[in-house]
Amino acid sequence: MVVCEADMLTPSTSSAGGPSHPGADPLRPHPVLTRYHANEQERRRQVNRWFDDSAAHYDFITQAMSFGSGHWYRKKALLRAGLAEGMSVLDVGCGTGVLASRARDIVGVHGLVIGLDPSAGMLGEARRRGVDRLVQAVAEALPLGSGRFDLLSMGYALRHVADLRATFREYRRVLRPGGRVLILEITPPRSRLSFRLLRFYLGRVIPRVARLGRGGHGAQELMKYYWDTIENCVAPPVILGSLEEAGFSSIGRHVEMGIFSEYTAVR
Repeated sequence: MVVCEADMLTPSTSSAGGPSHPGADPLRPHPVLTRYHANEQERRRQVNRWFDDSAAHYDFITQAMSFGSGHWYRKKALLRAGLAEGMSVLDVGCGTGVLASRARDIVGVHGLVIGLDPSAGMLGEARRRGVDRLVQAVAEALPLGSGRFDLLSMGYALRHVADLRATFREYRRVLRPGGRVLILEITPPRSRLSFRLLRFYLGRVIPRVARLGRGGHGAQELMKYYWDTIENCVAPPVILGSLEEAGFSSIGRHVEMGIFSEYTAVR
């Protein structure tokens, strides 16, 4: 699947999953989780397989996880980031297109929303939701021209990139001067009790819900992995520092309900 606007498609100079600079080690969002894979190549294949196989059931799982509030929250986050009518948006890791469709509602007929994801299954679901401008690619190597977008969004997918430095450098490249990045993520709460409750809910309850909701064993494993990546994700200061290293300014983090992090920055 490729985006309709051919003039926006430009080969990226970054290598997918590679380091930001020659000889530099990649800054991974979490260590290799050997319970699931032995190296980066296995991780990428396994995660794509999970998402492809679970795509048809993924909305049911995430809506159950958020008690139906996920769509409403995403729209509020986009508005807080300054999204307005007529703007252009690139939604990276778009999944089934929930965040992209909320963005489309805001920018209207005179705006532009493109969804990008490595999973063909997820892109198929996004198209069924009505997101018709889609690109199959990874965050670390965006096949899009420079200086094209007013906003770049990413909803709960930062934990699945291979290199934060390469990813954020690409994000800055495709944004126009003054363009903003919005990254939504789940951050483990500081309270020990709250952490244990969240771990029980996301690590045990939701995987069982995923399996019962016709997603099968693959969906169950994906949601177990989902929690493990949250628990092992780098701390917020590392993400903020990586945005600064990539050249962003006005970097900040807004937190909702103690666990929902909204990272914002300006090119």
